[in-house]
Parts: sequence; C-alpha cells; structure tokens
Amino acid sequence: MTDAGAPPNSNSASQAGTPYRVLARKYRPSSFDDLIGQEAVVRTVSNAFETGRIPQAWILTGVRGVGKTTTARILARALNYEMPDGSVKGPTIHMPTLGVHCQAIMESRHMDVLEMDAASHTGVDDVRQINDSVRYAPASARYKVYIIDEVHMLSTAAFNAFLKTLEEPPEHAKFVFATTEIRKVPVTVLSRCQRFDLRRVEADVLMKHLASIAAKESVEIEPEALGIIARAAEGSVRDSLSLLDQAIAHAAGTVKADAVRQMLGLADRTRVIDLFDSLARGDIAAAFKEFRDQYDVGADPIVVLSDLAEFVNFVTRVKIVPATADNVAYGETERVRARDFASKISMRVLSRMWQMLLKGITEVQAATRPAAAAEMVLVRIAYVADLPTPDEAIRMLEQNGGGSPVVSGGSAARSAPAAPMASAAPVAQAAPMRAPSSPSSFGGGARPQMAAPAPDPQAAAPQLRITSFTQLVALAGQKRDLLTKGALEADMRLVRFEEGRLEVALEPNASKTMITELARKFELWTGRRWTVIFSNEQGQPTLRSVNQAAKQEHARTAEADPRVQEVLSRFPGSKVVEVRRLAPETPESNINADYGSDDPPDGSDTDDDL
Repeated sequence: MTDAGAPPNSNSASQAGTPYRVLARKYRPSSFDDLIGQEAVVRTVSNAFETGRIPQAWILTGVRGVGKTTTARILARALNYEMPDGSVKGPTIHMPTLGVHCQAIMESRHMDVLEMDAASHTGVDDVRQINDSVRYAPASARYKVYIIDEVHMLSTAAFNAFLKTLEEPPEHAKFVFATTEIRKVPVTVLSRCQRFDLRRVEADVLMKHLASIAAKESVEIEPEALGIIARAAEGSVRDSLSLLDQAIAHAAGTVKADAVRQMLGLADRTRVIDLFDSLARGDIAAAFKEFRDQYDVGADPIVVLSDLAEFVNFVTRVKIVPATADNVAYGETERVRARDFASKISMRVLSRMWQMLLKGITEVQAATRPAAAAEMVLVRIAYVADLPTPDEAIRMLEQNGGGSPVVSGGSAARSAPAAPMASAAPVAQAAPMRAPSSPSSFGGGARPQMAAPAPDPQAAAPQLRITSFTQLVALAGQKRDLLTKGALEADMRLVRFEEGRLEVALEPNASKTMITELARKFELWTGRRWTVIFSNEQGQPTLRSVNQAAKQEHARTAEADPRVQEVLSRFPGSKVVEVRRLAPETPESNINADYGSDDPPDGSDTDDDL
C-alpha cells in the first residue's frame, strides 16, 4: 500500500530536505489493490467495470477513517484511467502504473474531478453551480466526476435541487457521495445511488498492515504494541496510522507495548487481568491494592473500568466461541488467562459483571471523585462474587422448604483474604458432587461458596393434603402463580380427580405443553408426586364458565326484582353490570378461597369479594 514515488524511509526524506508527510497520507491507497478490508466493494466495482454496468452515482458510507474519500478518488481514477499510448480504451480497475490523469486526481487538482466538502458548502447555491457545470463535457478526461464528502450535511433545499440532475445526469458525468451518517440522507437521494457500506477493518488485518508499514519505515515495533494500536483504532485505518505515527515519535526507537500504553493512557493489560482475578475471587483488599497501584502510576479510573469491561467481554466471547482466543490482536497472556476464566465462570456471572461495570462507568463519569467512585464499583462487583444469581437463589430457597439459603462461613469469611486462583483445584474437583442447582462461583477460589445442603426429597416440603380440584386452584392462587391459576380455571375441564392424580380435558386454545409443568409445580407445592393426564373425554365445564354462568343468572334474577326495574326505568339505557350479595363473614365464606375463583360454586358472594 505504498504511494507512488514515496521514499522508502522517512528518515532519508527528512535528510533530503523534503517535508515530512504523516503516515496516513504517505501510505494512502491509490488503487483497488491497496484497499484493505473492503473486498466486497472491490469485487462489486470490478464486476461492474468488466460488464460495463457502471451506475451514474455511488454513495459510500462507514465510520471515520475506513477509506470513503480515498475510495471515491480511486473510483474517479479508474473511470478516467488512460495510458499515454492510448492502450486503455475505457474504465478499468487494473491500474498497474500511473496514467495521464492519475497523479492530478489523487492530489485533488484535476479540473474534471470536482471535490466538494458538504460540511462547508451546504446551501442551494453550491448545488446549483454543480447543476450548471454538469452539462458541459469534460475538458480532458473521459468523465466528469463529482465527489461530495459528508453529503448528509447538505440542506433539504440543496438535496431537492440535486434530485433531477442525480436521476438523469449527462452520460459524461458521475457522482460519488461519502457520508458517515447514512440515515440523514433522504431516501429520494439513496434510491438514485448505488450504495456501498465500507466495513470496519478487523484488528488482525490492521496489525498486518501496520507491520508492513513499520517495516517500510525501518521501525522496530513489538507485536503486542501493534495489537494495542489496532484495537485502539476500532477498525479505522486512518486512526491506526495516526497512532502508529505518534507511537514512533513517542518511543524514539523500538516501539514497545508499555510505551504505547503510556502514550494512550491505558492500564497495563496484565494488571487489568489481575484486577479481574481479584474481583472474581471476591478479594476486595487485593482489588483495592491493584486499583490504587494503577491509579498512582497515572491510570484514569474510567479507563481502568473500561479496560476491565473490555476483558469481561473478551472472556464472554471466548466462552461462547473458543476460537476467539486465537486472535493474534490479543496478547498471549490475555488469551491464555481468558480461556482459563471462560472455563470457570458461568455466563450469568459474566453478564452480571458486565452490567455492573457499565452502570459503574456512568457513575464514575458523573462523580466528583472518580477514584473513590471506581473503588465503590469494585466493592459491589467483589461483594457479589460468591452470591448466587436470582434464579439460583430461588432454587435454593425451594430446596430448603422456603427457608433462608445456607451460607457457610458467615460474614467473617468476607474480610479474610482469598486464596490465589491456583488453589481452585480442590473446589473444582468437588463441584460434580454438588446438586445441579447449586450456584456457580465467579472464579472457583477458596472463598466460602453459597451452597445448600442436599435436601431429603421426602423432607423437602411438608406434604399438603388436597382433596378437590378447587382446592388445587386455590393453592395456585396462594402461591401467587397467576398464570397457572388462570390456566386451571379457563383452559382445563375436570375429568377425574384423586389425591396425587389429576385427569383433565383441555380447551382448544390451551397449550398442551403445560401438563409436565403442572406436575412439577404440584409436586413442589404439596410435597408429594403428582400425575397429570390429558384426556379426550368431554369433562366438566371449566370453572370460569361456571362462574360466568352464575353471574349471568345473578343478573337475570336481579333484573326481575321490581325495585331494580324501577331504578332501570328512571335511568334509560342503564343495565345491571354486577351483582354483589353482602353478608357477614362466616366460616362458611372461606369456601370461596378454596374454590380459587371470583365466585363460589353456588353463585353467592361474601364480604371477601368486596
């Protein structure tokens, strides 16, 4: 990716008296062969040129520094490529040497290739000048090419003035638009252009590119330093070259990873991993010391937390796709330890850590004392290192018959320093002996773990005697399981009931997958095994239909009352909506709770319903 005529060594250029050119300009691509990471664009343009299907307008979009303006100039050069001997008769992507117009186009001084920055030329008058000049044939080149950068900055009136020219331009005119905000470009303009999305360049591709440029510049640079620069550039080639330029000047010799970290204000990656290790083990004292050591040498608290979040993300990706750890953009230590953490830490815990870091970074940014705020974030993360996730805590409560989860060691263990990660082997060996529902720890260290003793299946919950279907529905209401209660009332018709055995017919719209779930819940609630059977018999009416029929009967009885008829006659259009029968609370009124619905089977109401 060398610029034509560029000197091989920047030092020799300085000694020769020529002005220094930054790497981003010196190694700017001049042909499609020099573009990196944009294979889809190159393939599409190549096929279009070979088949003669060249559109009148292109629009290039992507983040800053991926090569939008550079690609636009290469397109202009390819459209007007011409050799002095006239051997090239039309547009081509094969440009092995500089043609007649190439140098002037790449230096933005060709009279038939007009470049306009829409950020500073946003008005209708600027577009009108283009509309007026587009009618005239090119002076020397094959095509007139109009390159408009940051086209989304044009005003609405300017876009409207462009539409007709853009839809039916002269055969000798081509338009190339570039923008970082494709959503701000009107659809009427997008529909008239062929769109290319320039993607971010992968970190490993950037590393190879930077390594080749460093070799051409006779600069020694550590591979880990290349990885740091490539990741910091976030897919932008221009940003990576600017950072490489800065790193070369900062190092004044061999570019080392530590020098690049210091230049970028990044914490040492190994120390970030050590901080993650301390948090994973719940060792708050070690985490505090590591954070303070990094802070004392100049690390920004926000940067430390951001690097920590980035490593959490990396461990998560390694856990999901183990091949991610083979990416050479990450250091060897980082990859090895990420594999180790991914094998020990559960996905739920990693997700919880990520969420707490994201929230903590926002808090630190708004805090008047960022270091203190960052320490409190670390306290939160370390404190929950050995706590179960919510669903694990619920399972533990259920296994203990609704009691509190058992925490071995008590709060005194939290203040004790944790053992290093190497001592995790005995815990890891004992893990298969625990119940499947026991919570997974952050790192598997020697800290006391939240664990519930293996309960006796017969003693897990006191057996509850259920003698009727209505009692079973009421039990679902007492357990606050409204979905199950609603399904029992509305979707199931009772066929047969025995204690420990329920046979029902389902309504047409009911889910047939609930049978297994019901048996599990009944066993959990009553402390005994249940069999739930789906039957093809008709069965009794659903409880909800019985209740609705009772309410309708109440309404009809009420409407027949002379006093109610007199009220209805005085208020035309009124109707009986609900009937409530007030009665003093009696022991018999508790039948409504057993029935598990809004009304008892006999249609009467009690004070409990008011």
